[in-house]
Amino acid sequence: MKDNKGLQFRLIVFNFLEFAVWGAYLISMGTYLFKHGMAHQIGWFYSIQGIVSLFMPALMGIVADRWIQAQKLQSICHFLAGAFMIAAGWYGLQSGADVQFGTLFTLYTLSVAFFMPTIALTNSVAFNALVKEGMDTVKDFPPIRVFGTVGFIAAEWSVDLLGIQASPLQFIMSGGLSLLMAGYSLTLPACEVKKVEGNVDLVEALGLKAFALFKQKKMALFFIFSMLLGMCLQVTNSYANPYITSFGEIEEFASTFGVQHANILISISQICEALCILAIPFFLKRFGIKNVMLMAMFAWVFRFGFFGAGDPGMPGVILFVLSCVVYGFAFDFFNISGALYVDQETEPAQRSSAQGLFMMMTNGLGATIGTLSAQAIVNRLVNAQEVVAQGPMAIWDGWKESWYIFAGFALVVAVAFWIFFPKTPVNPNVEVKH
Repeated sequence: MKDNKGLQFRLIVFNFLEFAVWGAYLISMGTYLFKHGMAHQIGWFYSIQGIVSLFMPALMGIVADRWIQAQKLQSICHFLAGAFMIAAGWYGLQSGADVQFGTLFTLYTLSVAFFMPTIALTNSVAFNALVKEGMDTVKDFPPIRVFGTVGFIAAEWSVDLLGIQASPLQFIMSGGLSLLMAGYSLTLPACEVKKVEGNVDLVEALGLKAFALFKQKKMALFFIFSMLLGMCLQVTNSYANPYITSFGEIEEFASTFGVQHANILISISQICEALCILAIPFFLKRFGIKNVMLMAMFAWVFRFGFFGAGDPGMPGVILFVLSCVVYGFAFDFFNISGALYVDQETEPAQRSSAQGLFMMMTNGLGATIGTLSAQAIVNRLVNAQEVVAQGPMAIWDGWKESWYIFAGFALVVAVAFWIFFPKTPVNPNVEVKH
C-alpha cells in the first residue's frame, strides 16, 4: 500500500505538470496576440492544435508501441516542445511590438506539434505504471487525472497573478514546465515496446480503418454530430480572454475584477469541469447516453449565450460566471458520454481505432473548422477597421453578435441531434469509463 501511495503521488505530479504546460498559455494567448497586432490570426494559433492532432498523436503512438519506450518518447517530445515554446517566447520578448506572425506562428506550431502527442502518452505511461503495480486503472486513474485539471488551473492563475496574460513570458513559463516534464518523465516506470514482425499496415496503425464505421447510419450520424459539436470546443479558449479584457477600454468596466483578472474568472470553467466529472455517473444512469449528450449540446448554447449577454460589472458578471459553470456540462458530458457510446456500439477489435476517430472528429477536424470559422466571424464583426473606428461600444456590440451567432449554431446542432439521432436505452448499471 505504501508503494502504491508513492506511485500515485508521482503520477499526480506527472499529470499536474502535463496540463500546467498547456494552462500556461491556452487561455491567455489570445489576449497577447490581440494586443500585438495579430487579432486577425488568433484562430490560426488555436486551430493548429486541431490540425496537428489529426496525425501527430497517432504517429507518436506508433513510435511508442514499436520503437521507443513511451516514457522516453514523452521526454523527447516535451524537450522539443519546450525548446520551441521558449524560442517563441524569447522571440516575442526581443521583438516587442514588432513581432511578426510568420516567425512566431512557426515556432509555436513546432512546439504544439510535439506537445499534443504527450497528452495521450501521459495516459499510456500512467496506465502502464498502475497496471505494473496491480492497480485498477478505472478506479485509480480518475483521482490522479483530476490533478491534471488542477495543474491547468494553477498555471492559469499564475499567469494572471504574475501579470503576464498579455506577455510572451507565458510561452517561456510553458516551455520551462515542458523541460521539467522532459526530465521528470524519465523517472517513471519503463513501458514495454512491442516487437512487430513483418510489414506494418500504416492505414491500420493510424486507425483509418475505423472510417468503415461510416457505413453504419447511426455511427455516421454520431461522428458527424461529434464534428459539429467539436466546432465549439476551442472558441472560448481562443476568444474569451480577449473579449473580457477588451472591456478595459470602457471606463465603467476598466477596474472590474474580470478585466483585471480574466484568467482567474475563466478558470471557473476548469473548476466546474473537474466537478462535473463526478456527476456524470448519476446522469448517465438516470437519463441515458443520448439525453446526456443532448444536455451537453444545449449547455454550449448557454455557454455562448451567457457570454454575449454578460459584462464584467454587476450584475452582468453573474452571466459570465454562469457561462463558466455550464462549461463543465458542455465539455465533460459529451466527451465522456460520447466515448462511452463508441465503446458500447463498436466491436472490441475496432474500439481503440473508433475512439481515435471520435477524437479526430471532435478535437481535430471539428475544432479546426470551428476555430477558423469563429475567426472569420470575429474578424468581420469585431476586428474590421470600420468597427474599430467606431470605438469600444461598437466593438462590444460586435462581440455580442459574435457570441449569439455561436450560440445559434450550437442550438441548431442540438435540435438536429434531438430530431435525427436514434434513442439510446437508459441503463442503470452503466459503467462509466473516464
